[in-house]
Amino acid sequence: MSPKTYYVSLAFLSLIASHGLGQSATDVLATRENFSVAKRPAFVMMPPNVKRGTPTPWVWYAPTLGKGLPGNAEKWMFEQFHRNGIAIAGIDVGESYGSPNGRKLYDELYSELTENRGFSKKPVLLARSRGGLMLYSWAAEHPNRVGGVAGIYPVCNLESYPGLKRAAAAFELSSDELKIQLAKHNPIDRLESLAKANVPILHIHGDNDKVVPLKSNSGELETRYKAFGGPVEIQVVKGQGHNMWRGWFESQKLTDFIIKHARKTGKADSNQ
Repeated sequence: MSPKTYYVSLAFLSLIASHGLGQSATDVLATRENFSVAKRPAFVMMPPNVKRGTPTPWVWYAPTLGKGLPGNAEKWMFEQFHRNGIAIAGIDVGESYGSPNGRKLYDELYSELTENRGFSKKPVLLARSRGGLMLYSWAAEHPNRVGGVAGIYPVCNLESYPGLKRAAAAFELSSDELKIQLAKHNPIDRLESLAKANVPILHIHGDNDKVVPLKSNSGELETRYKAFGGPVEIQVVKGQGHNMWRGWFESQKLTDFIIKHARKTGKADSNQ
């Protein structure tokens, strides 16, 4: 059975993208604090009005590579997070493609933020492009630490991108060895735990994406996640590919999804 998808016109998403473009008094990107976790570069962007004594809701962004990501493209979305008291954080794990070494570094960041900085125990994951490999691979091992997953044309399938030959070194395997062990590492093969934990998923993905094809990534994830009974929606944008179109980063639907689930899990932490 083919997955149910939701097609949205470019004109409609352009209208969404034009909503709420006013900048906040403080540049959200200027709030970035850079620090190190396990000798790797990490960052947080704290909202201006943090409630003392309560866990800080947060969004876990990937990929974080140097100081270039996240950047200006995400500014509109991040400003809305800050207005709702939500922090943004991430760690640079290099081109790890969701490998065990990268997942260990994600464990380190999670511990630092939740144990030492008062962050909520259930962040919402925001996976952009190959950040999907990183975040989904960590989430599959920690489903009860995930408040939701939001994706902007996220990679969900190692065979699709970057391909096993290119990815193998990050896993310290040959491409043939990675092929044999693929089910242990590939996000689309590791969804059952997230579905059992009822983790909500929302992706936006173009039907003309040649780099991260819709069918073998978000489409395949939707089919498998629904088979496990998990809540998922894939919003397909006609005519768009793997690009910097502003509608990806100024989607009110995706932003509202993230805010809703980040605040929900932050509130749940406060009541414990």
